[in-house]
Amino acid sequence: MLMGYIKLANYKLISFDKIPSTQNYALNMVANGEAADHTVIMAEAQSDGRGRYKRKWVSHHGNLYVSFIFSSEERDHRLSYMVAVAIAETIISFGIPVRIKWPNDILIDGKKVSGTLTEYAGPFVIIGIGINIKTNPTVTGYQTTKLDNFKSVDKSDLLNRLMKNLDKWRKADFPLVRARWMDLAVGLNKIVKYRGEDVELIGINENGALVLRNGTRYILAYGDEITM
Repeated sequence: MLMGYIKLANYKLISFDKIPSTQNYALNMVANGEAADHTVIMAEAQSDGRGRYKRKWVSHHGNLYVSFIFSSEERDHRLSYMVAVAIAETIISFGIPVRIKWPNDILIDGKKVSGTLTEYAGPFVIIGIGINIKTNPTVTGYQTTKLDNFKSVDKSDLLNRLMKNLDKWRKADFPLVRARWMDLAVGLNKIVKYRGEDVELIGINENGALVLRNGTRYILAYGDEITM
């Protein structure tokens, strides 16, 4: 059910009580020619939320579920780092320390509090973001947490700060983004698993590639997963 349609900062916000997926709604807007730059789709809950590789994103009431539509004429491998830093800085602004797990999962005390899904469609990029505020799901394979475990955070305030940080870090020179991402990254200079082999996580380069090392051989990865 549609709850609101308002202008907030320089964004157009469309909010729902519950829909299947904010990401799918945004994709449909693009397909139907209804999308515009700086549009945000927000839902109080989702019945079919999803993350990377079509993994289910549990979406109960109380958390932030949003999909941002931005104009984008071409794909940019560096965008996920800009988004990760923007989310991290937003949560840090509430006095909660976070770390980033490649490429853009946000962790508090090693537990996931936020995830991102980036999809390109036509002349737009759609950035789906979920941040656990009041509840956190039980997920096989990794631990989760919520902001309320550390500080009371108002959802509207969180969204407003996130909007401003997305604008700030998407416009920032990438060397600044890269440096901040490296400051907050977990696992640097540690051994991780990549395509079945043990490699050292070095960082990211100026083009947004993940840099790994196996002995004297360097590996550049873009969309692949690593296991820490």
